[in-house]
Amino acid sequence: MKLASYLLADGTASYGIVNESGIADAGAALRARYSTLRAVLASGALGELAAAANSSSPVDPATVRLLPPITNPDKIICIGLNYMGHIAETGREKPSHPSIFTRYPSSIVGQNEPLICPKVSSWFDYEGELAVVIGKAGRAISEQDALKHVAGYCCFNDGSIRDFQRHTTQFWAGKNFDRTGSMGPYLVTTDEVPDPEALTLVTRLNGQEVQNTSTGDLAFKIPELIAYLSTITELLPGDVIATGTPSGVGLFREPKLFMKTGDTVEVEITGLGTLTNPVQAES
Repeated sequence: MKLASYLLADGTASYGIVNESGIADAGAALRARYSTLRAVLASGALGELAAAANSSSPVDPATVRLLPPITNPDKIICIGLNYMGHIAETGREKPSHPSIFTRYPSSIVGQNEPLICPKVSSWFDYEGELAVVIGKAGRAISEQDALKHVAGYCCFNDGSIRDFQRHTTQFWAGKNFDRTGSMGPYLVTTDEVPDPEALTLVTRLNGQEVQNTSTGDLAFKIPELIAYLSTITELLPGDVIATGTPSGVGLFREPKLFMKTGDTVEVEITGLGTLTNPVQAES
């Protein structure tokens, strides 16, 4: 299933299944019990969602405003330096353990929503990524059981304000400017993604390909990440793990290539759709 969260024309927040006819809305039938898609995942109610969607009339996607598929995650956990090609372009060695930082939900927008280029910097970089969404809670999850805890996958853009990222050894400052990252266009459930490490990730800036890598190049594989992170904290339904970006980021190009007002950035991953965002100046 391809699951989307969105605002209807009257401003009501809802969710449903994306199909060839449009969007089969499930929120109208389920919102009283499950206010968000995260609540559906937490209750293990995907079957109810599918039944509600099947009995609804299709909604024209052109009439809704797409939101990040998980609008209210408890945690957005991001992994740095996690593609071997990207590690090489930075001139570093593979880390002994995953490099971890967090993003706030306020830093993430959905499909077709503008990324905001802040007034204080012109070093606004793209980072196409594969995001993993947790569907089943767990602590100290084994690598063997890790994928059983995944609800699905989606495209992610870990937009980065590079000069602020370099202010200290901590990445947080460059990763949490409001509305600088994105996630979407929808969440694709695991039954449609048999092998998340056999996907092709492509990032384009104004139609020009700037990243193209197999997710098989991940330095720390998805089961390793889930096992490591769940050793530290309980992973909850709706938690997002952004698994890192491949080589080709703007910071390590000569000349450097950063996003600017008027640009359009796309992240496309096999079977997960294309996440598209314009870039807009901070007002």
